[in-house]
Amino acid sequence: MTSLSLSPRHPVATALALSLAAAVALGATRFSYGLLLPPMRDDLGWSYLLAGAMNTANALGYFLGALVTPALMRRLGVWRLLIVGSVLAGIFMLLSGMVTDTAALFLQRLCAGVASAFIFITGGVLAARLGSMHSERAGFLIGLYYGGTGFGIALSALLVPAALASAQEHGVAHAWQWPWLALGIACLFATAIMALPARAIGEALPGQGVKQRFAVKDFSFGLSGYLMFGVGYIGYMTFVVALLKEQGMRPGLITLFYTLLGLAVVASSRIWARMLDRFKGGESLAILNGVLAVASILPALTSAVPIVFISGIVFGGVFLSVVASTTALVRHNLPQESWSAGISAFTAAFALGQIVGPTMVGWVADGPGGLERGLIVSAFALFIGAALSSRQKPLAPIH
Repeated sequence: MTSLSLSPRHPVATALALSLAAAVALGATRFSYGLLLPPMRDDLGWSYLLAGAMNTANALGYFLGALVTPALMRRLGVWRLLIVGSVLAGIFMLLSGMVTDTAALFLQRLCAGVASAFIFITGGVLAARLGSMHSERAGFLIGLYYGGTGFGIALSALLVPAALASAQEHGVAHAWQWPWLALGIACLFATAIMALPARAIGEALPGQGVKQRFAVKDFSFGLSGYLMFGVGYIGYMTFVVALLKEQGMRPGLITLFYTLLGLAVVASSRIWARMLDRFKGGESLAILNGVLAVASILPALTSAVPIVFISGIVFGGVFLSVVASTTALVRHNLPQESWSAGISAFTAAFALGQIVGPTMVGWVADGPGGLERGLIVSAFALFIGAALSSRQKPLAPIH
């Protein structure tokens, strides 16, 4: 019996392997911080503003990475930059477990953000290319790639508490460092698994003879709506665990909450696939932003466990499909040679929103309304994003 070949002839298997890139870029490198924020804040005496600023540093790095990724892709190639970024992300995660100085941690989060942008954009380009090879299932395959973030979230939900508990049992001075080390090792392991399947997709075509290039003015409403998504969703992912802890939820339930959120991200690739294939304009981005806003506001209104779990599952089932919807928007409206420019531009808008979001929500949370008011601000940003996205129209067909 021959083994399964991970090649474009087996698109689902290839997309699953490629999804580990999204798991590293966001699931582990970015969203694990929500689990680590409470013990780091307690140990290091941070305010919510400072704790949020750590994710702002990560988002700033993500933004800077998004700006230079197109040039690096032309120089190194898509696949090589994907692997370089993934290795660097693992290294920076390991380094985050070796320091306690606030400035050093800021620098590590910044550098990890740069590496994440390399991974996420190149992975998105390869996912779009894989979708073009199997156009009848393009929405599902693209969603499957972004849904890989859920694997990283679920892994973080299981790995962080276990490593933290082990460090505490051994009397480690800064127990939160062990989870960073464990996550760094996991990122490097994921890189080794995805390397060859990702390479099998092939490089994106060079930008020669492009008939229709990416222009910001053509996607102004989509980019604006996506920026507001970046502002809104990151507040939830940064602070929801801290809020649940404040509300008295047991640690075991918090772990289950975050695990289910991650698994819902994986499932989202199937849930929204047909919609991503159907709509050519900003309809998908608008619908998903609106659903996400409702999910975000629920923990701010009640601490009832069933409602909070519904919030997490719905949030997980939607938020990475918002990202997938922008790749689908680029794919529907631009030739393949312009996909990298389009995906990079949307990633930059996404990153700009994430720069604002954590610090803004942290500043609000330090005030009289607490974290509940911070999540209300996040939801409001997402509603604005939905309204803006609804104005994005498809471009004229490419000839």
